[in-house]
Amino acid sequence: MILDARDVCKAYGPLEVLKGVSLSLNRSEVCGLIGPNGAGKSTLFRILLGLVSRDSGTLEIHSEASKPLGGIIEKPALYGYLSAFENLRVFSRIQGLELNRADIESQLQQVGLSPLRKDPVRNFSMGMKQRLGLAIALLNEPECVILDEPFSGLDPMGIRTLQDEIRELAKARGIGILISSHNLVELGDLCDRLYVINQGEIVRKGPARDILQQAARSYVIYGTGLESSATLAIADVEQRAGSVLLHLGEDSIHAILQRLSAEPGVTLTACVPQTNLTALFEKTPE
Repeated sequence: MILDARDVCKAYGPLEVLKGVSLSLNRSEVCGLIGPNGAGKSTLFRILLGLVSRDSGTLEIHSEASKPLGGIIEKPALYGYLSAFENLRVFSRIQGLELNRADIESQLQQVGLSPLRKDPVRNFSMGMKQRLGLAIALLNEPECVILDEPFSGLDPMGIRTLQDEIRELAKARGIGILISSHNLVELGDLCDRLYVINQGEIVRKGPARDILQQAARSYVIYGTGLESSATLAIADVEQRAGSVLLHLGEDSIHAILQRLSAEPGVTLTACVPQTNLTALFEKTPE
C-alpha cells in the first residue's frame, strides 16, 4: 500500500465538505474516485497532496521516495508562451532537478508528446496539455500520482489515448494512480477499484466491475435467437438488432441468463450492465 487515508473530515464554516472519508491505494493499481459535481473529490485530492489541511483523520504515505506524490488538480498550470520542452525544463528546476536534453525528451515521449514540437503550448489541444501536465507530475519519479478530472475537455480519441498511457504507467513503473471523475464511462474500463463519493461521504467501494454491477438496473444482452426467446417474452425488454435491452424486475440477471442459456436456439455472446447513476450515488446500507 502506498497511500492510506482514514476518516478524513473537512469543513468550511458550517459546510461539511468531507465527512469521515477513507480510501487506500496500492502500487501498480489504478483506482478511481467518482461522484457528482460538488461531492468533495477535488477537496479530498488537495488534502492528499498537502495543499489543504484536514480538520481530522489520518493520512499515511508509505514511501521513501524524494517525491512520494505527484498530481494534477483540475487543469494543469502551464506557461502558455513556452514550448512543452521549455515547460518541462522550468518545472524540473522548480522541483530541484537539472535534467539534460535527453532526459526531458524521454519524459515527453513517455506521455506521448513529440520532443520535436517547438511551438508554445497555448497552441496545444486539451489532450496534449493534459499529457504535458502528467509529464510534470511524473518529475522526480513519484510512487503515487493523483489526477483530478484528467479527461475533462477531451474528445473520445483523446480519452482513450490518455487511458492507455495511464494504464501503461501503472504497470510498467509500478506507480499507484488515483483518478477522479464524474463520468463513469471514463473510469469503468480503466480502474481496478472504484470509490463512489456523494455529499462528502464514500457511499460505495470495491472492484470496479462489482460497483458497476451493484448499480445496474438494466442490461444489454447480445446473442442469437433472442427475438423468439420464451424467457424474454415475459420480461421487460426492448428488442434491438442482435441484442435486447432488459430492464430488471423481480428476477436477478443471473437467473435470467441461466434460463436463456438453457433455451434451445438461444446463444448468448455478451451481457453489458447499464449503470443507473441515481442508484450508484445512493448510500449502501452498512
